Amino acid sequence: LSNLRELGLRGAGLSGSIPPELGNLSNLTELSISGGARLSGSIPPELGNLSNLRELGLRGAGLSGSIPSELGNLSNLTHLNIYGAGLSGSIPSSLGNLSNLQSLLLNNNGLSGSIPPELGNLSKLTWLELGGNNLRGNIPSELGNLSNLTYLFLQTNGLSGSIPSELGNLSKLWLLDLSRNDLRGNIPSSLGNLSKLTDLYLNDNGLSGSIPSELGNLSKLEYLELDDNGLSGSIPSELGNLSKLEYLHLNANGLSGSIPSELGNLSNLRWLYLNANRLSGSIPSELGNLSNVEWLALNDNGLSGSIPSELLNVRRIDLGFNDLSGLPSQIGSNRVLYLNIQCNELSSIPSSLGNLSNLTHLYLNGNELSSLPSSLGNLSNLLVLALNDNAFPQGTTIPAWIRNLTKLQEFYFGPRVLTPGCGTD
Repeated sequence: LSNLRELGLRGAGLSGSIPPELGNLSNLTELSISGGARLSGSIPPELGNLSNLRELGLRGAGLSGSIPSELGNLSNLTHLNIYGAGLSGSIPSSLGNLSNLQSLLLNNNGLSGSIPPELGNLSKLTWLELGGNNLRGNIPSELGNLSNLTYLFLQTNGLSGSIPSELGNLSKLWLLDLSRNDLRGNIPSSLGNLSKLTDLYLNDNGLSGSIPSELGNLSKLEYLELDDNGLSGSIPSELGNLSKLEYLHLNANGLSGSIPSELGNLSNLRWLYLNANRLSGSIPSELGNLSNVEWLALNDNGLSGSIPSELLNVRRIDLGFNDLSGLPSQIGSNRVLYLNIQCNELSSIPSSLGNLSNLTHLYLNGNELSSLPSSLGNLSNLLVLALNDNAFPQGTTIPAWIRNLTKLQEFYFGPRVLTPGCGTD
């Protein structure tokens, strides 16, 4: 088979080890063993002899052992795909010699050690995927030299240190995923230079400092996830410039100050999570412009004042665990499906709340309510209704209009066992 150029064994259900004799196929340009192969053993270093090889794919092959450093001899290689293959050990620095490489996919293995800075030499690389391993150490600043890179996945490892500002040089980058690591320090303002970026995932790290206002320059951004960090300071009003944004997750940080009204400009937004921060002040009525939002989560903050009527244009709203004191007197919209206002300071409920005919979940527990309008009996689609832990007079019985809620599956009604705001006695 000395003239063989392509060897594809996808979905062939192979077992056993990869024969080292494959390294003798000197004219081979493509070798792919993936999709159902149940191989064992390691990658033969002899594959490094395939000087004409352009594509090497061992996806999901069930291998063991480490990546042979000899693969760094494959000077014509353009695609190296060994993800989900069961490999361990470190990434060989010799892979930095693959000057023609365009994609390097080593994700979802058990690789350990650090990311070799030599990977920054891969000037033709467009796709680098190292996520889902056990990599440690810093992100090499040399990755900022990959001027043709469009996708960079480093998520779900144990990477530490700070985010290199040099990543802001990746002018062709579409997606940057550094989530679920142990990264510290500030978010570099240089990331605001990534003018083609559509997806930015920095969530589930230990990042601190403020959100750079420069992120508001990312005009093509659709996903911005900074949740579950230690970010502080205010939410930059410049984020309201991200006209293509669909997902904004800033929850579970230490953000403070008020919610910028400019966020109401994000007409394509589908998910807005600002919950579990230290936000204060009133809720901007401009958030009611977000007619495409499926989930608006503002819960677990220190928001106060009345709930703006405009907000009830959003389908699912979580305002629980704040200091909100009132609902609008007139509610005309029937778009709302889910409304959580538990553990606030509401003392009354307007009868117009009964106009929310599509509502399926209503949480009013943990407030200062002493009575309820009978119009709540019009909420014929209600599945869950929580009224417990309010200020109903002693001896208050379950209202008769409950019988009208024929679809109700969960109902909570009882005396107060929590103090106002849902703290324990």
